[in-house]
Amino acid sequence: MKTLKKWTLAGEYADRIELLVDERHLFCLYVLEDNLFRVLIKRNGELALDRTWSIAPQADVPWEGRDRLSVAGFSLPGYQLQQHEDRLVVTSAALRVTLHQPLWLEWEHRNAAGEWRPLAADRPTSAYLLNPQGDGVAHYQRRFAGERYYGLGEKAGDLERSGRRFEMRNLDAMGYNAASTDPLYKHVPFTITRGAEASFGLFYDNLSSCWLDLGNEIDNYHLAYRRYQAEAGDLDYYLFLGPQVLDVTKAFVRLTGKTHFGPKWSLGYSGSTMHYTDAPDAQQQLQQFIALCKQHDIPCDSFQLSSGYTSIGNKRYVFNWNYDKVPQPKLLSQAFHAAGLKLAANIKPCLLQDHPQYRQAAEQGLFIRDSESDQPERSSFWDDEGSHLDFTNPATVRWWQQGVTQQLLEMGIDSTWNDNNEYEVWDAEARCQGFGRPIAIKHIRPVMPLLMMRASMEAQQRFAPDLRPYLISRSGCAGMQRYVQTWSGDNRTNWQTLRYNIRMGLGMSLSGLYNLGHDVGGFSGDKPDAELLVRWVQNGVMHPRFTIHSWNDDATVNEPWMYPAATPAVREAINLRYRLMPYFYTLLWQASADDEPMLRPTFLDHEHDERTLKETDDFMIGRDLLVASVVEQGQRARSVYLPDNGEGWYCFHSGQWFSGGQTVVLDAPLERLPLLVRAGAALPLSSRLAHVDVAADDRRELQLYPFKGCGSASGLLFEDDGESYGWQQGNALWLRWEMHSDNRRVMLNVTTEGQFKPAWRTLTVSLPAGETRELWINGEPGESFTLK
Repeated sequence: MKTLKKWTLAGEYADRIELLVDERHLFCLYVLEDNLFRVLIKRNGELALDRTWSIAPQADVPWEGRDRLSVAGFSLPGYQLQQHEDRLVVTSAALRVTLHQPLWLEWEHRNAAGEWRPLAADRPTSAYLLNPQGDGVAHYQRRFAGERYYGLGEKAGDLERSGRRFEMRNLDAMGYNAASTDPLYKHVPFTITRGAEASFGLFYDNLSSCWLDLGNEIDNYHLAYRRYQAEAGDLDYYLFLGPQVLDVTKAFVRLTGKTHFGPKWSLGYSGSTMHYTDAPDAQQQLQQFIALCKQHDIPCDSFQLSSGYTSIGNKRYVFNWNYDKVPQPKLLSQAFHAAGLKLAANIKPCLLQDHPQYRQAAEQGLFIRDSESDQPERSSFWDDEGSHLDFTNPATVRWWQQGVTQQLLEMGIDSTWNDNNEYEVWDAEARCQGFGRPIAIKHIRPVMPLLMMRASMEAQQRFAPDLRPYLISRSGCAGMQRYVQTWSGDNRTNWQTLRYNIRMGLGMSLSGLYNLGHDVGGFSGDKPDAELLVRWVQNGVMHPRFTIHSWNDDATVNEPWMYPAATPAVREAINLRYRLMPYFYTLLWQASADDEPMLRPTFLDHEHDERTLKETDDFMIGRDLLVASVVEQGQRARSVYLPDNGEGWYCFHSGQWFSGGQTVVLDAPLERLPLLVRAGAALPLSSRLAHVDVAADDRRELQLYPFKGCGSASGLLFEDDGESYGWQQGNALWLRWEMHSDNRRVMLNVTTEGQFKPAWRTLTVSLPAGETRELWINGEPGESFTLK
């Protein structure tokens, strides 16, 4: 690749400046917000891809993509431009960037005192490189001592990414090593750099396969650097100031699209296993799951049908029901619905060459095309070869939506599980229809799963327009949070996976994928022993997505009751999840409405406490619950560092108070998950239910955790019917509380907004064990609040 060097100022516009570089290329610097700049290079004055599907600052993008040059949705605050002999300086209210000659950029931020302080810088020696032949771009930035790197979505290993090289090339990484395997399923070339004074985000809007080196590579001829390199496409990146890590994550979600607000039942336990649908009597096995949940008193809200329901022989064929295994799909759905459970069905975007509908789909031109012929591309898929559906073809979208509607929704299936959608098409020049403007697959491979899930969502919306849809997808790219809940793919069963899936989930959450979880118990390999199963369930119930799923080598099934002696501990963990359901649902609302991450590393709300930056197995679910999952075999006491929050922490189980900024050792018997609550929090709790049922959910408790001395805190409880769009017209309950503590009293003030009337009418208020101060509610002594 060739380094870009000499430039001249080519244009000054309301939203950007443009440089002509080496008399060939246009270098565009946009000022989109005071704290958000964009760099876009047009090779020879042109774009390799004139559209984007990830940038959505206002609403969803058009099916055919957003015009890459559009600045719609940004405030465009303007800027100041200073010209010097060998540099330009572009300044907004929060950021200042100096463009040096030869070409490299130096970034500063304005701190709270109004001073300009260093933020980031390109490598002065060869910062921007382009391949003269038309493919390949690279960007080199400086690395500075003390910087910490986070983000990159779904990645193995530690949460902090320094010193490693990562690849984005979506793969079906069956049985991956959660500590080391790379690449994995998703494409999110986004990093958070935490510096000593401020943090910033860097997102490369390029969907081709790429590499990000964060200090693995060194070169004697250059200062310490970090590198982004893509095999094709444009060099197009967004740089935005935090100043805190939390600010960066929330800004990234606002850039790439709001989190989908799914139904309440999507937060319940979801059962799944390959074994049931692979069995010759799949319908009987599936219906037996309902009976077993009832027999073992296990709450459950849904079940995910693995792809065995579509089989012919040992292979899988999307939209094909195996009526030998499942003779009456509608009766199966009715049985689950009668028990209060929903069904999600696995669907795959590749048709094997002997698929019953393959020839018809080929004749209609629904597949991605081979680069050297007019035939469908052929790729390895599920022990055979198949052709991938082209979701940039409107005819394909219609065909897919017809299949979703007729073969799933009309059969009583409630949700789509969009799986095996990594699009491993390695013919880089294979042609996609591109909504009438053909595109090589190398430019948009991760867009295909994004459009697949969107097609599925719109089919569900048309079929049930009054219900908020729920979808799952394994693969995707930045922006997938607009449509789906996701998970970390086909993990391998061992203690190491349990530990590193926690860090993987936190990395995804920092990268804007808030609604996520893992296959509890491990998907592939050996079955978990009883202790590992219990600890994995205890960890899993504290993630937004809670699914027990498996394809064990010995054909056993990961189920809550697989070890009778351990079933009470598993049941207790799942009951805890349902008791906390009002808290989880409020978090989902806040994720969608306020861009608040649900899963949070402990440092996210405690950056002032340097000790929270150490690698840890602890995490937060919301701002209030500190989860100390047990991830070591035989461990019965858990050492936990309590972040220095100034007010302390309570043990959820005993009510004991601990000061922050210290390490404590908590008892961790097999039947208990160590769990702490932030002082100043109030947890909304439900009675235990067999499944999410708003009409039957007639008890609500608000458990207060007051400051030990004087102090004030506030919070929110969100309630609605759990499934409709009524909240958009005010048919919801926003219950806001303020808690004031002094040496004699704990005073709670409660106000409500909205028209929704929940089944519960009285909010019971409680204090931790041992709390002796008097409880007052809305100015009077009492222990409850009644809705009017």
